[in-house]
Amino acid sequence: MRLPAKICGLSTPEGVEAAVARGAGFLGFNFYSPSPRFVEPEAAARLAAPARAAGVRICAITVDADNGLVDRIARILDPDFIQLHGAEPPSRGAEVAARTGAGVIRALPVGEPADLAVALDWSEVAEHLLLDARPPEGATLTGGLGVPFDWTLTQDFRPPRPWFLAGGLDPWNVAEALDRSGAPMVDVSSGVERGPGLKDPSLISAFLDAVRRARP
Repeated sequence: MRLPAKICGLSTPEGVEAAVARGAGFLGFNFYSPSPRFVEPEAAARLAAPARAAGVRICAITVDADNGLVDRIARILDPDFIQLHGAEPPSRGAEVAARTGAGVIRALPVGEPADLAVALDWSEVAEHLLLDARPPEGATLTGGLGVPFDWTLTQDFRPPRPWFLAGGLDPWNVAEALDRSGAPMVDVSSGVERGPGLKDPSLISAFLDAVRRARP
């Protein structure tokens, strides 16, 4: 059975192979060009092929993408989900879903309890939510910063959609994060890297093994 875990920002066959072999349920490919994890749709399609054959769900990570990019991703990669990680309103999420036929994952920044209320605005649009740490002032990226938020904020969080916990997770803290947050699923990017954008297969394996022990 595939684990309730997403390995995000993959860009090499070795990283994909480790994620698939250790049971990741979701893989994410990043189409935000300022990110060190950016890949072109053609490269993502090649990387995703063996994972898709193994039953892994494929996610396309975007940040305020225009219709041209969204359509190109849909045509070339044909993802199961398109993740919106920018300032997109629910109306844009509905438009992306209609244009592509893909499910929507909405990433929401969290820094305080009031931030969780926004999740209700997406209950009719997103198939999944993803709660990430609010970027610090002046940050140029919306995610993948390796920064956690207070996991106890979500202990009583019961949105109408399944959700991922993201932000600052790694092989050494993911079990605690699952326990303290009550999250049903987890997402990791920088926590399994040996440098910005450089996924380490051994860290991917260790992360997924830790999730498996925490969620047998």
